Amino acid sequence: MNLRAVDLNLLVILDALLAEAHVSRAAQRLNLSQPAVSSALQRCRALFDDPLLERGWGEMKLTPRAEMLRGPIRDVLAQVKHLLDPPETELSELVQVVRISAADAPTALLAQPLIEKLARTAPNISIVFKPWLGPDVVARELTNGETDLGVALFDRPVDHIETETLFEADYVVAMRKEHPAAESFCLESWLAWRHIVVSGRGERHTPLDDSLRAIGLSRQVGLVVPSFQLVPAILSTTDLFAMLPRKSFEAHHGGDLVGVAPPLEVDRFPLHLAWHDRNSDDPGIGHVAGIIRAVLAAEGGEIINSGNG
Repeated sequence: MNLRAVDLNLLVILDALLAEAHVSRAAQRLNLSQPAVSSALQRCRALFDDPLLERGWGEMKLTPRAEMLRGPIRDVLAQVKHLLDPPETELSELVQVVRISAADAPTALLAQPLIEKLARTAPNISIVFKPWLGPDVVARELTNGETDLGVALFDRPVDHIETETLFEADYVVAMRKEHPAAESFCLESWLAWRHIVVSGRGERHTPLDDSLRAIGLSRQVGLVVPSFQLVPAILSTTDLFAMLPRKSFEAHHGGDLVGVAPPLEVDRFPLHLAWHDRNSDDPGIGHVAGIIRAVLAAEGGEIINSGNG
C-alpha cells in the first residue's frame, strides 16, 4: 500500500464510525456533515476492502474486520496525537472524560472522594462510571477505548492491558442477626440455607462453587442480584446467606446484620487497577488512577469486588 495516498483524517472518521456504528451520530461527534461522513465511509470501505458497517435489523452492525480494526486504529491515533501534540502537564487545564469500569461497591467507595480531589486538582476532568460486566468485557472495552480504567478482579493477563494489584481482600458470611443459624453457625448450617450471589452477568456459579465441588460439597443459590447495594436489605428480611468482602460488609451492612468467618478456608482475592498501555502516558487518566490508588490505600486495603461471592 502507498502510505502517501492514505488520508489520516479517514482513520479519525473511521474511529468515530466504529465507536458509534451510526453515520449520523459519528457526524455529530466529529462536527461534520452526514454526507461528508458517508463519503468517508465509502473511502474507508475501499481502503480496507471490507463493508465495515452493514445494515441489520434497524441498525448498523460492525463486520468482523471492523471489530478487529477498532483497537489498532485507536492505538495509531493515540500515538499520532502524542507525537504531534504532546500532552500538557498542567492538570488544571485538562478538559477530559475518564471512563471507569467497576463493580458497584468500589464505585460507591470512590465516587465522592474522586470528585472532591478532582475539583481541587483537575476540575475539568469528568468521570463516567460504567458497570462491571466481567474481566473479558472490560478488557475488550479497554482495548477498544470504550473504557479508560478498570477496577476489580482480573483473573488472567491480556495483551497490552497493564494491571497492578491494589490490595487483597477477604470474605465474611453475612446474615441477619436473628437468623436461625446465627448462634451455632457451622459448615453444615451454612450449606443448609440458600445463598445470594452478586453477579453483574447474572451467573449463579462462582469460584466458591468450584472449591466446594472439589471437596464433594455444594451450596444452594436462592437469588442472584447485579449489585452489592441490594444485598443488605434482602438479608435483613430473609434467611438467605451472602458471602461478601469484609470491608465492604463493614462499611454498608448497618446494625441488623452480622458477619462471621466462612466455615472453610476461602482464598483472599486481589483488587486490580487496569488500563491499556496506550494510555500509560496520558496525564488525565494517570491522575485519576493515582487518586484511586490513594483512596483505596487509605481504606486499609481490604475492600470490594462484589462479583465473586
